[in-house]
Amino acid sequence: MLITQLILQNLFSFILIISLIVFIHEFGHFIVARWCGGKVDEFAIGFGKELIGFNDKRGTRWKFCLFPIGGYVKMHGDRNAASVPDVELVQNMSPEERKKSFLGKNVYQRMAIVAAGPVANFLLAIVIFTFLFRLNGLTTIAPVVDEVLPESAAFESGLQKGDEILWVDDVEIVTFDDMRQIVTIAADRKLSFKIKRAGKVIDLDLTPKTRTTKDFFGDDVKIGMIGVSASEVTHEELNLGQSFIQANVETYNTSIAIFKAVGELITGRRSIEELGGPIKIAKYSGKTMEMGFVAVVWFMAMISVNLGVMNLLPVPILDGGHLFYYIIEAIFRKPLSQKIQQIGFRVGFSLVMTLMLLTTFNDVRQLFLN
Repeated sequence: MLITQLILQNLFSFILIISLIVFIHEFGHFIVARWCGGKVDEFAIGFGKELIGFNDKRGTRWKFCLFPIGGYVKMHGDRNAASVPDVELVQNMSPEERKKSFLGKNVYQRMAIVAAGPVANFLLAIVIFTFLFRLNGLTTIAPVVDEVLPESAAFESGLQKGDEILWVDDVEIVTFDDMRQIVTIAADRKLSFKIKRAGKVIDLDLTPKTRTTKDFFGDDVKIGMIGVSASEVTHEELNLGQSFIQANVETYNTSIAIFKAVGELITGRRSIEELGGPIKIAKYSGKTMEMGFVAVVWFMAMISVNLGVMNLLPVPILDGGHLFYYIIEAIFRKPLSQKIQQIGFRVGFSLVMTLMLLTTFNDVRQLFLN
């Protein structure tokens, strides 16, 4: 009974959080398409059979579908929900109808419509982070070593109490968290530290050791650790303007971290076992609901940034793949052939489906391990 209740709670939380984030993403596409004079045939949350829906005054069908994982807007003249254009259909339209179709827009309008989805996700994250910084202020920890654990990587490299960490692998360190973010994803990989000790700048090589610890949700994760702590903490209350600026910084830093993680997965520096899918998101959605409102909105911001970044990857079928096609069209003043685009969409669809299956497999495996 308790297991069933937990599953239902996680499922409800997942649907609620994902549906809202997907709605914001798809509304970005929708509203910019409308601004550009385009027609949107369908606005769907989920995929598969329609459960409930209605038509608005401009002919758009708004609907909730059976499988609430994702969503789409189907532009006028698109063949399907993946935004694959139906060239033959558009060619047979009247001039007035063709103007309302997605293919009837110039390349820059199409780029704006496609980019609007990820941009909407980043804007949602910025709004949420602004609220959180205004509510909680900004707490920072200076990158000054307060304690070095015996037999740790830091101890073996000669790092000492009072050392100020200036740079790690050519990345300037402003706060202790800056250093920690680099170290956690660099287990067993040598890092170059530049530190300040007694007024002198010293170079040290340090290799973080793999350790198992608890993440934000209490699950076991393997990360890199060097075995130091810091205690020089400052807290600052932020006004609305300062909160907004810090929210932009947080969204940017999170986006860059995700791009780097994707790059490390592609190059093999990170394991594909770290990837999580819908089951993991559902599990964490339920846990954040238990933690309270602040945890929920923070989790929403993180998922929203992830969705924005992943959709910008240059994979056909994703927004980034469409953007890539349109950038080529803008440069060479003509679109790629339909044959090449169709091949790209098939490859992109295969990649996305493979990724979904892989992440779901990882989720199931983790359920049995935990």
